[in-house]
Amino acid sequence: MGRPPGWIKRRTGRASMRSPGRPGVNQRATEQSFWIRIAAGDSSEEAALASGVSQPLGPRWFREAGGMAPISLGKPSGRYLSFTEREELALLNTQGVSIRQIARQLGRSPSTVSRELRRNAATRNGVLHYRATVAQWKAEHFASRPKTAKLAQLRPRAVGGSGV
Repeated sequence: MGRPPGWIKRRTGRASMRSPGRPGVNQRATEQSFWIRIAAGDSSEEAALASGVSQPLGPRWFREAGGMAPISLGKPSGRYLSFTEREELALLNTQGVSIRQIARQLGRSPSTVSRELRRNAATRNGVLHYRATVAQWKAEHFASRPKTAKLAQLRPRAVGGSGV
């Protein structure tokens, strides 16, 4: 009874992922806004409040990143799908529009659209559903690197030591 082991991997081409809960919507834009305000000279608390996140989150982001922006502050290159494009793709896919027609409307290659639908679909009750928020979370999850910032790795020296 039930599905055979490994059926998700055969269907999607990737291993199943544990759900982390509800994905944050467009957190990258919020973090970019925070780091742009830091670069402009705001304190981490002021930058957090101005970016629309809680006041304690700003100092935590600053501390965890070692005071350096861990993400690019420039405009996206267009190489990767944006959240807006993923939302449009999800709507058109739900309406039953063909992959080639979706690709034409987005100005992307049909292979990009089919790959996006296959890789980032959420499995619900054994059926693949494409959701833009889940796809965005997965894209950000796989794009992130486990490497910590260099300044965050530095250990503070003991005060009053021998200096050697």
